[in-house]
Amino acid sequence: MIRDPELLDQLVDTISRFVRERLIPNEARLAEEDAVPSGLLQEMKELGLFGLSIPEEYGGLGLTMEEEALVAMEIGKTSPAFRSIFGTNNGIGAQGILIDGTPEQKKKYVPRLATGELLSSFCLTEPDSGSDAASLRTTAVRDGDHYVLNGTKRYITNGPEADLFTVMARTDPGNKGAGGITAFIVEGGTPGLKRGPSDNKMGQKGAHTCDIIFDDCRVPAENIIGGKEGQGFKTAMKVLDRGRLHISAVCVGVAERLVEESLNYAIERKQFGVRLADHQLIQAMLADSKTEAYAGRTMVLDAARRKDAGEKVSTLASCCKLFCAEMVGRVADRAVQVHGGAGYMAEYAVERFYRDVRLFRIYEGTTQIQQVVIARDMVREVS
Repeated sequence: MIRDPELLDQLVDTISRFVRERLIPNEARLAEEDAVPSGLLQEMKELGLFGLSIPEEYGGLGLTMEEEALVAMEIGKTSPAFRSIFGTNNGIGAQGILIDGTPEQKKKYVPRLATGELLSSFCLTEPDSGSDAASLRTTAVRDGDHYVLNGTKRYITNGPEADLFTVMARTDPGNKGAGGITAFIVEGGTPGLKRGPSDNKMGQKGAHTCDIIFDDCRVPAENIIGGKEGQGFKTAMKVLDRGRLHISAVCVGVAERLVEESLNYAIERKQFGVRLADHQLIQAMLADSKTEAYAGRTMVLDAARRKDAGEKVSTLASCCKLFCAEMVGRVADRAVQVHGGAGYMAEYAVERFYRDVRLFRIYEGTTQIQQVVIARDMVREVS
């Protein structure tokens, strides 16, 4: 259950107004400058967006999963790059420390993540490995009261700017699976941590990624999350349910924005002397997109409520990620089609969103990984 419906309504209304009045008017500027304007970034911090899901005891808003999903749907109604900059702080940038970190680690880092004083990143993907833990090559070798990290991480969101990194590295070379991986907290200014040039991406301009290179990077042993080797991949898995539900909610928000853009254009634009919206084949595309966006919203809120009730929702979270990431791609494709030639032009938001949403099918676990997870869980439940 929502803890305080009236307070939640106020929060959602505030964020919805912020999206409409401050973020949407700056979408073109974000894409053109490839950066979130500093003034807007400060407003995000003041609204508490960097601490949405961080507990109140650490300075966050402490939203339940359902509350976070409702907020994410509103944030999804603008360029995804706006969300990206604070999303990691709420997700694996903080949740890993909150779930498995020591009291000292929580006290030292989480309050500053909640306010946005620290910007975080998560380093798992490598040039030769993504979801395959067995292929992870970054090493961490014990040297006294430090570990020496060597390796390269790829496509790291917030990498160029991050102050804090959660890094997965192999501490047990004899264990080639997930059990040989340990999670480290690495501060951005640590000697031996190097940042590659920012990636030039298809979409989501303003959300920066780059390689993070560890070259004899010495990290204090006390910075192992939880203080115990071999638990890193388990830590990552524990926060995936929330992360996948959050991304699914964002996909729903983007889909609803695209439905709105398509409907408005179809009503205003005329072909053969009548509105586009009065042509049955246009109506079919509008109806399909509305239906799929509604289905995604329903799925996400159901799974979020179950998670808040204490149910294990790993399978459902993957179902949501699979459906919503694919769904928003279909909605974006239809949005371009409804706009016709105009939808291919950069002056219309649907052109940018068409490129932006392609990433949702890749990060936080690809569509194919979700299929594997879902089927594997189904088989395990009846075996």
